[in-house]
Amino acid sequence: MTIVSIGNDNPLLDGRQSARAMMVRRGVQILLNDMRHAVVPELTLASGRRADLISISEKGEIWIVEIKTSIEDFRTDRKWPDYRLHCDRLFFATHKEVSLDIFPEDCGLFLSDGYGSHLLREAPEHRLPPATRKSVMLHFARAAAQRLMMAEWATGKSFDEL
Repeated sequence: MTIVSIGNDNPLLDGRQSARAMMVRRGVQILLNDMRHAVVPELTLASGRRADLISISEKGEIWIVEIKTSIEDFRTDRKWPDYRLHCDRLFFATHKEVSLDIFPEDCGLFLSDGYGSHLLREAPEHRLPPATRKSVMLHFARAAAQRLMMAEWATGKSFDEL
């Protein structure tokens, strides 16, 4: 499922994310971009779960970042361990008002302020099987291309104006 909504002026928002989650997301996206990762937000995985952020490094390593904006958000979410089946490294991202002690040691950790982010803890690597890697890469590429086309169409300009 794409996150593009025809009735929305911004094709990158679908209304499910809080302002605080969008702030955390933006800061992490800035850092990942600086790290030369390609990043796609809100990607539905083969399991049906939706990753907050998924990125691919220059070396082809697949990272998933799960955004948590409160202790309650973390405690009520029991789906995040499933993300390990779709990435080489799993991270959490949050902001300064959330206690960092709640996040598991076997996951990486980002701290974001919306203008950037700090990688506080590296995530341990658990390499994907080749068939799963190919499937995730293909889905990532197709979703990114589809969203790029929809963003272009959302400008409302004719192709000769672009």
